[in-house]
Amino acid sequence: MFGISGGELVFIIIVGIMLLGPDKIPGAMRTFGKFMANVKHATNEIKTEIQKSADIQDLQSSIKSISNPIENEVERIKSSVGLPDLNNITSDITQQITQEAKPLQENIEDITGPIKRQM
Repeated sequence: MFGISGGELVFIIIVGIMLLGPDKIPGAMRTFGKFMANVKHATNEIKTEIQKSADIQDLQSSIKSISNPIENEVERIKSSVGLPDLNNITSDITQQITQEAKPLQENIEDITGPIKRQM
C-alpha cells in the first residue's frame, strides 16, 4: 500500500509501542485512520472539482466552435437579404416622431401658456 515491506512494518510497530505504550496504540491508529480517510476524501473532492472544471472548459470551447460558424452564416444571410440595420430604423422613426410632435407641442404650449392680451 505505502511501499513498506514486512520488516519495515514490524520495526514501525515496535517503535510505536515503545513511544506510545501498548494502551495508546489503538487510539493512535484510530486517529491515524480517520486522518487518512479525511485526506483521501479531500483528494477525491479536488479530483472531482478539477474534472468538472475541465468538462466545463471543454463544453465552452465546443459551444464556441459550433456557434462561430452559425453566427457567420446568420450575418451572411442578413447581408444577402438586405435587412436594414435596426439602429438606422429606430433613429429614422424617432426623427419622424419628433418632427410630427413639434407643431403639437407648440399648440399645447399656446393653450397652457400664460394669457396674453392682444391690443
